[in-house]
Amino acid sequence: MSSPKTPSVVPPFGPLAGLKVLESARFVAGPWAATYLGEFGAEVVHVEGPPFAPPFADATRSLRPLLPGGAAGDEVSESWVQYSRNKLSVGLDLRRPEGREVFRDLARWADIWIESSRPGTYDRLDLTDATLWEANPRLTIVHVSGHGQSGDPARVGQPSYDLTAQAFSGFLSLQGNPDPEPPMRSGTALNDTVTGLASATAALMGQYHALRTGRGQSVDVAQYEVFFVLLENLALDYFMRGVVRGRHGSGHARLHPYDVHRASDGWVVVAAPTPEAWQNLKALIGFSDPAFDDRDFRLSHRGPVDAAIADYCRTRTRDELERLGRERDVAIARVSDIADLARDPHYRARGMFAEWDDPIAGRVKGAGVAPRFSETPGGVWRGAPWLGQDNDRVFGELLGYGADRLAELRSAGVIGSYPPRGAPSSAPAYFQEHGI
Repeated sequence: MSSPKTPSVVPPFGPLAGLKVLESARFVAGPWAATYLGEFGAEVVHVEGPPFAPPFADATRSLRPLLPGGAAGDEVSESWVQYSRNKLSVGLDLRRPEGREVFRDLARWADIWIESSRPGTYDRLDLTDATLWEANPRLTIVHVSGHGQSGDPARVGQPSYDLTAQAFSGFLSLQGNPDPEPPMRSGTALNDTVTGLASATAALMGQYHALRTGRGQSVDVAQYEVFFVLLENLALDYFMRGVVRGRHGSGHARLHPYDVHRASDGWVVVAAPTPEAWQNLKALIGFSDPAFDDRDFRLSHRGPVDAAIADYCRTRTRDELERLGRERDVAIARVSDIADLARDPHYRARGMFAEWDDPIAGRVKGAGVAPRFSETPGGVWRGAPWLGQDNDRVFGELLGYGADRLAELRSAGVIGSYPPRGAPSSAPAYFQEHGI
């Protein structure tokens, strides 16, 4: 980690205060890794190349839906607002030799570099790992890609998105109802965000190694591999017992009861996978057949238990079922949508919704920061930056470029920006209008 004497333009907070992250990633997974580090105090510089105007090189800026800004045409993606907060933004053309020289200076400044291009992209720009280690031998380099930096050549160069990684990892084969129904994708970009978390973790592991040894190393993060290793004992099932696990709808292949049921006003999940939990659930719903106390018998004869749980739930509200579950120590939880969560007292008590000022959209409210640190909590110190918002701060204050050099780079188009044309929107947001 950098010396405390190194200039910083980020307020000191969080467990990662002083950590310097250079990020040139795109479209969720890689950028989210850097955002996550930034939410816990790291100083993150996000590099974007031309065009320095719409349509932007980073498509996340214009991903629908959009929030309006303070002037006609000033719009910003909700995804960008949530996933790019706490960052500094510079516009830098790496296709130009002068731009690559600036990037090497940024690599000298950084502890960690995170990128998510197709393998070989930076090699063709003469920004190889070896070249950057010449500039900074302690640099941890994190390459985030769909299929990894090596392997089957046909697969390595293939385009990848969250959905294709869900498919190739095996994850999608387990989601949804059995055939002939199609597999059901995750309702969010779950592979992207989980890959982001894994990449952030890997970056910190690499940084720990660099602190111990003085040597940086390269980390190869493949989207599909992150999901594959999280699929419990899927591979062991196949290699040891020849089992090709399939889809089981909302139920679980090996745990029962462990399913979704309809309440009188929505849906709940009921989970009783352990012997003690099963006894508590039996008492709650009035199920008395002792044959079902045997786990294997219960798994192969689900019908009577499912019917008893369904009868019990359908005549009671979600509130009632959760209260009864707490009283009998049975795990029952409502299936909450965001409208439920916005009003939930537990979410509010733990501060899981945060408000911050976005430089384009104005005052916004979204997801907070987790997990929680007792001494050095994370937080949101700024909104997601407009393109090139921090050119002068980063190149001038952090790298020490003088005014003449900045003017030269700007006039040559090596650095660029796209400031909003109006002040942030002051129109009341939905959450303000509805008091949530």
